[in-house]
Amino acid sequence: MYVGFSSSTGQLVQSHYVLGWSFRLDGKAPELDLSQLPSFSGKEQPERKERKLVVGLSAAGVVLLIIVAIPISIILRRRKKAQFTEILEDWEVQYGSHRFSYKDLFEATKGFSERELLGKGGFGKVYRGVLPGSNVQVGVKRISHNSKQGMKEFVAEIGTIGQLRHPNLVRVLGYCRGKEELILVYDYMPNGSLDKFLYKKTELILNWNQRFKIIKDVALALTYLHEEWAEVIIHRDVKASNVLLDGELNAKLGDFGLARCIKHEQDVQTTHVAGTLGYIAPELARSGKPTPSTDVHAFGAFCLEVACGRRPVEPKTSEKEMILVDWVYSFWMEGKILSAADPKLNEECKAEEVELVLKLGLLCSHSVAEGRPKMSQVLMYLKGQALLPENLNAHVKAQEGRGESENHAILCYSTPSLTITNSLMYTGR
Repeated sequence: MYVGFSSSTGQLVQSHYVLGWSFRLDGKAPELDLSQLPSFSGKEQPERKERKLVVGLSAAGVVLLIIVAIPISIILRRRKKAQFTEILEDWEVQYGSHRFSYKDLFEATKGFSERELLGKGGFGKVYRGVLPGSNVQVGVKRISHNSKQGMKEFVAEIGTIGQLRHPNLVRVLGYCRGKEELILVYDYMPNGSLDKFLYKKTELILNWNQRFKIIKDVALALTYLHEEWAEVIIHRDVKASNVLLDGELNAKLGDFGLARCIKHEQDVQTTHVAGTLGYIAPELARSGKPTPSTDVHAFGAFCLEVACGRRPVEPKTSEKEMILVDWVYSFWMEGKILSAADPKLNEECKAEEVELVLKLGLLCSHSVAEGRPKMSQVLMYLKGQALLPENLNAHVKAQEGRGESENHAILCYSTPSLTITNSLMYTGR
């Protein structure tokens, strides 16, 4: 005879515990006294242990996550705070009230969206923005900050143009500066830069009256910078892409990232050549020292650019046509200087004004600094308050104080050792 216990659970696993049992071979088994049996809750113990283990592991995971998350959050906050930490320096004190928050400018430009991009310059990108709460449109220039040069140009621009007030200069409304962000805020110029109308297909083709007005506007701006402000400001990058047009096509000179401010009668000490090929004066390429006369040279190239509808340097054309100033000069020598004018100009343009601008462009582009007029004299020519010399060669020789052969091309473009690249030609710096 066998006595025991058996059970079947199929594929399931169960545990059974026998706390007591009664058996008698020759009669009725005695009843068990349940009170004498040991207490045991083993049936539920494994499940409870599993629950406790799961709860314990979960709690430990949460605690570990919190321990890891807190320092990460602190680090990220510090980095974000450091990125936009505002550090006031001496030059910033007087402009403190014109300081914008990064949050407002980020919102104004829709997160610096590419859809709001107006253009790219030598030191960064310019976006269209609408200031929150005011619906005022502004231009937001986000300056490249991957080098020390970016900060230098930022300080130069806000420190220079921030103090200037002239109707033909782009007005700086304020700035934003963090450890890793350099941003300038300008008046919004709805028509963008002048070069767009000269070289791209646009619905509006500038007529001569509009172009002549733009040239005079830029001349007014440079005269103010060179001769009418407390100190002499040399722009160093006068060109069509740095001339912005408002809603009524009034021209305003902008991008003062390369500007240098010196006292009257003082010589600038920098030897860093900056600018855009085709606008750089020959002596600047040799010495690296900018002067008001080097701005005049760039203005001469600008005059020819606007009147001819051509860039100062076109490397993809023939050698004869590559350098704009030489090309215009060849027409002047042949007695048909008006042939150099932009063919998009209609017959209604004033021939005497076109001729004046072309000749003035040649005079301002003279290869010798002494042969160029001052901007105040240029303005008098443009306003008709003074007559341009009939014989430019004789005038230049008198200014130079030395006789030159009649075969000498007064506008010989002799900028040495400059490699022509798209970046240098169109962007500059």
